[in-house]
Amino acid sequence: MNGDENVGESAIWTRIQGVQDAPLDLMTARFRRHRYAPHAHEEFAIGVCVEGIEQIQYRGVVHRSGPGSVVVAEPGETHTGGPGIPEGYAYRVFYPSPELVGEDLLGPAPHFPSLVVADPGLAAEMVAVHVHLTAGGDAFEGESRVVEVLRALVGRHAVRGQVADRGSPDAARVARAVRERLADQLVAPPSLTELSAGIGLSRYQTLRAFRDVEGLPPYAWLAQHRVARAKVLLAAGRTPAQAALAVGFADQAHLGRWFRRVLGVTPGVYRNSVLDRQASRS
Repeated sequence: MNGDENVGESAIWTRIQGVQDAPLDLMTARFRRHRYAPHAHEEFAIGVCVEGIEQIQYRGVVHRSGPGSVVVAEPGETHTGGPGIPEGYAYRVFYPSPELVGEDLLGPAPHFPSLVVADPGLAAEMVAVHVHLTAGGDAFEGESRVVEVLRALVGRHAVRGQVADRGSPDAARVARAVRERLADQLVAPPSLTELSAGIGLSRYQTLRAFRDVEGLPPYAWLAQHRVARAKVLLAAGRTPAQAALAVGFADQAHLGRWFRRVLGVTPGVYRNSVLDRQASRS
């Protein structure tokens, strides 16, 4: 991007300890041009647009979100994101684990049939909690408020015992086998021919089954999985170059391209945001 294209583009990641077993990531961003590539998260992505309009493709449908609504993308659901108007949008996002969202609930995990839910009161409270946490407010109060807003979100807008249609059971088994093998061989992944042979299908059958379930091809899933693993290394203090090599990217530039496509920031910006926050807490 040149200087003009960077105007109106910003993203800050904040990592909070003590809210769940793993660190809780928060993002505060403003985008005028940046558009996310199709991607999925291992955790929930729960956001509130505070200015402008965001446009998201999710489960095959294009959605638009503005102030007063809450966006809930479930783990593993492929989606995009970008500005819905020329002026862009600003939003605040929580990335809680499935365990935190479903805490104290018996039976199946909560399912959100709608990506965008109109709930101005809850949206305002979620923004207030997000501001409290990112501004360095009292950690005990922040933990309590996060739990309260998630319980309200689940209670008002989730359903139980239903899941999104993500391919046939056979396709789900193929996708699971491919995911597990790629995750096990992160740095030196097998070829598509080897993957397919291990499942007993043709390459095309493997690709089709995987895409039916995941919404993207195996190479893109692998790149995003590498980004997720690189996030952990960067937050632990590894440099972008070290993280890139450790997770299987060819070099730092390759990591940087995928990192920005999936998370909206460069690895260096993410690393500095998280480490600066940790330093200020110590």
